Amino acid sequence: MVMTDTRPTAKTIEKYGSFQDSLRAPIHRWFTYPAGYSHKLVEAKIDEYMLDSDHTILDPFVGSGTTSLAAKAKGVNSIGIEAHPFVYWIAKTKLHSEYDIGSIEEDAEAIQSKAKGICSKLVKCNGVWPALVYKCFTEDNLRQLLALRIAILGHECPSAHKDFFKVALTATLRDVTSAGAGWPYIAPSKHAKRTVHREAFEEFPKRVQMMVNDVFECEVSDFPISKHELYNGDARKIEKYIDNNSVDMVLTSPPYLNNYDYADRTRLETYFWGIYDTWGDITREVRDHLMVAATTQIRRNQMDKLMLSPNVRHASNAIYEEIQDIVHRLSKLRLEKGGKKSYDIMVAGYFEDMLKVIEGVYCVLKSGQPFILVLGDSAPYGVHVRTDELIGELALAVGFSHFDIQVIRTRGDKWAGNSQRHKVPLRESIVTITR
Repeated sequence: MVMTDTRPTAKTIEKYGSFQDSLRAPIHRWFTYPAGYSHKLVEAKIDEYMLDSDHTILDPFVGSGTTSLAAKAKGVNSIGIEAHPFVYWIAKTKLHSEYDIGSIEEDAEAIQSKAKGICSKLVKCNGVWPALVYKCFTEDNLRQLLALRIAILGHECPSAHKDFFKVALTATLRDVTSAGAGWPYIAPSKHAKRTVHREAFEEFPKRVQMMVNDVFECEVSDFPISKHELYNGDARKIEKYIDNNSVDMVLTSPPYLNNYDYADRTRLETYFWGIYDTWGDITREVRDHLMVAATTQIRRNQMDKLMLSPNVRHASNAIYEEIQDIVHRLSKLRLEKGGKKSYDIMVAGYFEDMLKVIEGVYCVLKSGQPFILVLGDSAPYGVHVRTDELIGELALAVGFSHFDIQVIRTRGDKWAGNSQRHKVPLRESIVTITR
């Protein structure tokens, strides 16, 4: 292993950008999905490895499409895999190329007009959604949002255009919610409400216009021709979607080992569209299909065997012993803590799942080519897990030739004054593993 740039520099941060870049960039900004990275990172790595239209990038955790969109802008082919069906749909809509701007603008006016007519007839919206939705909006906005939903779903237009408007309305939810606390989660509270009131009928057309402008800007840019595939699938089964030795770069940011519930992030949106109605629905349809990275995915009576880390043990006894030490410490601490969170099983399950991803990447990546991951370490209950280094070492055990680590930022600084939080310094790194 070669360790480089152990301290983040201003030059590094500027080169690779931050998540905020994707909140401002055309098309990337259509939907705010947390824990992503900047499109600048993808572009920088494409340039660094001199990829072009003869090459293909794979992102097995493509999320809402950052890697694929950046590859498209650079004329490089891409393959993306995303397990979350709603987020996969967002990525697919953002990556679509054939939008008729004139038709979209006409449809937008028709939808807005229909929605206002529908709204004038709506007295209340009782019984439409789960309770969370009602807690997040004023009565006026509930009626406007429902009217827009009905108008969009009932409007006759190409399916790609309908998805375009659905994404616009999905983004509008966060624009007009009265819940002040909770980004990226929505956690409505009477003690934390937004002081600025925005109405859906005003914000939705703004969203549509912004998206239309983005499409026009991309058309004018005249991106080189490239091919892009998206799969609503499992990163732990990469070989199911991709041929062996067919990929020139793998660039991704897998879930961090920080107990973030990706399924819960879209609960408001999926409730609004009637995709799911309960926590149980989301668990069955989403959580159970994601790699282990949150305690909300753990059922102790069904997942105890994960703590034994059988696949990690087979790959590397040294890594196995280190993980087992962490697991045992967390098992003891769990009984002492009020929340009794299952960090022990979460940590064991995380590395079991990441090993499957590493093995899959080894099969599909061409010899000598890079597997690049943006990773953060963690310290559940104050027990440090050197995630970036362990992932690199697991890759060596699988057969990769070497890896290096570049630290791009420190993490947890904003919590320094919180006496309830651990004091372990954390970091975010780029881990480059060579096949």
